Amino acid sequence: MAEQQHRNIAIIRNKVRDIPDFPRKGIVFKDITPILNDPETLNLTSQLLYEPFMGENVDFVAGIESRGFILGARLATDLNAGFIPIRKQGKLPADKISITYELEYGTDQLEIHRDALHHGDRVIIHDDLMATGGSALAATRLINKLGGVVVGYSFVLELSFLNGVSLLDPDIPTHSLIKV
Repeated sequence: MAEQQHRNIAIIRNKVRDIPDFPRKGIVFKDITPILNDPETLNLTSQLLYEPFMGENVDFVAGIESRGFILGARLATDLNAGFIPIRKQGKLPADKISITYELEYGTDQLEIHRDALHHGDRVIIHDDLMATGGSALAATRLINKLGGVVVGYSFVLELSFLNGVSLLDPDIPTHSLIKV
């Protein structure tokens, strides 16, 4: 079983491509579009993202804009949960709350609809990439402000050398398929 798991992760890892100097000089962007382009790898990735949360009582998956929407919505469907988009500033049409956070190459702002969830709702936060942890921490704070409970984090890739996971509550499970 563990050997098959390693083979599956290697298949996914081999589909991630590096784009140097994007979005700024000195940044190596991890592009997951080759995963999305290949139906077998896309399905495998979705299955592996789902497995750690099977049987969990999850009300929502919150996907962080924009690539967190793609597999986050699939994860929500697999978990029979709702999906909450956490968007960049100015993208949500209804009453919202926002938070400013640091990323590896600047600052940004995330927003969530004020009526996205109810007090006590159990939420998994999903994004394609965990870098410095700023966006995951900001999403956590937004969920908590609305009374939600973050019960897990889900990432396709984790840039472990940036130690972003250190910003997150160590008592909340963090699942990253690939750590580089």
